[in-house]
Amino acid sequence: MTNIFADRYWTSADGLELHYRDYGSEAADGRPPVLCLHGLTRNARDFADLAEHLAPEWRVIVPEMRGRGQSAYADLSHSYGPATYVEDVTALLDELGIDRFVSIGTSLGGLMTMMMAAENAGRIAGAVLNDIGPELEEAGLARIREYVGQGRTYATWMHAARALEEAHGSAFPNHSTHEWLDMAKRIMVLGQNGRISYDYDMAIAEPFAADEGAAPPDLWPAYEALAGRPLLILRGALSDLFADRTLARMVERNPDAEAVVVPDVGHAPQLDEPVARAAIDRLLARIS
Repeated sequence: MTNIFADRYWTSADGLELHYRDYGSEAADGRPPVLCLHGLTRNARDFADLAEHLAPEWRVIVPEMRGRGQSAYADLSHSYGPATYVEDVTALLDELGIDRFVSIGTSLGGLMTMMMAAENAGRIAGAVLNDIGPELEEAGLARIREYVGQGRTYATWMHAARALEEAHGSAFPNHSTHEWLDMAKRIMVLGQNGRISYDYDMAIAEPFAADEGAAPPDLWPAYEALAGRPLLILRGALSDLFADRTLARMVERNPDAEAVVVPDVGHAPQLDEPVARAAIDRLLARIS
């Protein structure tokens, strides 16, 4: 199938060439673009299905954070943190002349969304926080530290898929072999040596392991900055990173937010689940 996006690039303040997918839509009719922000070890391919669903009516921009996918790797690992990612994405928005946007953020991308709201809430027309909130559970953080930055490689895609199932099967208990293969091809890449490896710089694990790459210490004010605009909060029913009690507190502090629990999924929903997709469509309908 012919790509419905263009591969484009922008330059960070410290000189890195960073990549984004631009799903342009002639039918956008003045709507703010949708900005999709991926998780810690992910890349632009994570949003391919959702972007194709939205692209007939919305412009969708999917940046890859430094050290992921086609974006350049940083020379200094300490730059792999949410504050720097926010600076990078803000530079992209400024370059494109985007004053308002809808943010769909998964995990790390949700943290970035809240941080951008704290900086300039008026720029955000609406937001989706996917399995993330102002407080993170230590059990989930510990699990992520166990696998991020390990640098494992695999001989075949089936080997890669089986490794993902072994590591993340509890989060996606109903995944088929086909779905694990599809996930592997989103997360990993075939290298020049013929081995399949994760599509990110292993150095992103260094600040995360030192608790510098997870989240700022108090994100509640940043979350509260999202008040007054359409907001959707998704939680995987099996999530070990985003607790149901945190979701409840978020709704208490912003009663206008829609909270949706995605059944039979952990961290993080892939946004192709029927309840998640329908909730995103509802949110965008409020904006359009």
